[in-house]
Amino acid sequence: MDLFAIISILISFAAICSYLNYRFLRLPTAIGVMLLSLVVSLVLVLLASVGFGRLEVAADRLLGSINFDRTLLHGLLAFLLFAGSLHLDINDLASQRWIISLLATLGVVVSMFAVGFAFYGVAPLIGLHLPLIHCLIFGALISPTDPIAVLGILKSTGVPKSLQIKVAGESLFNDGIGVVVFLILLELAGGAEEVSVASVAGLFAQEAIGGAAFGLGIGYFTYRLLKSVDQYQVEILLTLAMTSGGYALADHLHVSGPIAIVVAGLMIGNHGRAFAMSERTREHLDRFWELVDEALNAVLFVLIGLELLVVPFDTSRLLLGLLAIPVVIVARLISVSAPIVGLGRLCRLDPGAIPILTWGGLRGGISVALALSLPATDERSTLLVATYAVVVFSILVQGMTIGKLVRWLQKRAAGA
Repeated sequence: MDLFAIISILISFAAICSYLNYRFLRLPTAIGVMLLSLVVSLVLVLLASVGFGRLEVAADRLLGSINFDRTLLHGLLAFLLFAGSLHLDINDLASQRWIISLLATLGVVVSMFAVGFAFYGVAPLIGLHLPLIHCLIFGALISPTDPIAVLGILKSTGVPKSLQIKVAGESLFNDGIGVVVFLILLELAGGAEEVSVASVAGLFAQEAIGGAAFGLGIGYFTYRLLKSVDQYQVEILLTLAMTSGGYALADHLHVSGPIAIVVAGLMIGNHGRAFAMSERTREHLDRFWELVDEALNAVLFVLIGLELLVVPFDTSRLLLGLLAIPVVIVARLISVSAPIVGLGRLCRLDPGAIPILTWGGLRGGISVALALSLPATDERSTLLVATYAVVVFSILVQGMTIGKLVRWLQKRAAGA
């Protein structure tokens, strides 16, 4: 199937799901679109089981022609991260810098080990035996919260602004360390012998610190270009070029593309917006990137829903996936509580910060993409089912109830 046909089908399906959600379900777009995609996938599976398999075969062929992890990690992610970071106030992030830094680094590592060891202990109970290294790999790919899912859901909830900053800031930066740890563990699982503390530190510095420095560089270069013109069409094109070209170049230089684009987005959204753009340009830029954000989010969550068709479910793997859900939530609680309790005397914390950060730590497309990027082994199939179960629960259940949790905590605080 050619590229234009694939794009046309995905956009058309995303548009139909968005329309149906707006007219009938009235859920946040990400949740509604993914729910409808899951329903379509389940209907196709049921039709195939009673002898009507042509539609499922066609859907499988469509998904088979889409490399999900490449499409997200080396395509959609750049635009979604830039759109998400463009409207974040850097002063707000700076005011929460300690808690965001700890959640995005120590929190990910703590969660990885908690998930990995718990998963290693739970798997044998249902007859599945996974090597510890693969359990830790699962911990690494499932621990970072997904900025795409988080930012999409936060827009429609009543989360206090200071907590929104913590959740959004953490989710934008924690994928960097998560991906680095994932790559290191993948090397160990593949039999790499030269993994040492020095090599781990070097890889982290190259990916994370190098990515931040590179993002600062391309952001400043684009800012200088924006400052020299006053035509919104040209300025929007410059931000598009910086996002797509900068991400591709970061990949080529082996530095973190996500971190680079987040840093560049913060620079353009703050320094660039204040000193390099007219009011007319700011208005058009905001509308353009809001549209890109909504459209690509819809396509992404359609893909996540349809991926159900290629996930290798069986009874044991499905049960392990269901058990993975409470394991990941408890690990999130531990990884959130440790930094918050440690910083309790240094910074003011909102009432209910720990439960909101725990329940609001959504997983999404990045975890699925990392699981799909694993080498084709039996362990990959098991980890993919567990990842998919956690992501679906995270978006549909946690995403739909985080607003209710916030309101309940607010009422409880007001009555205390």
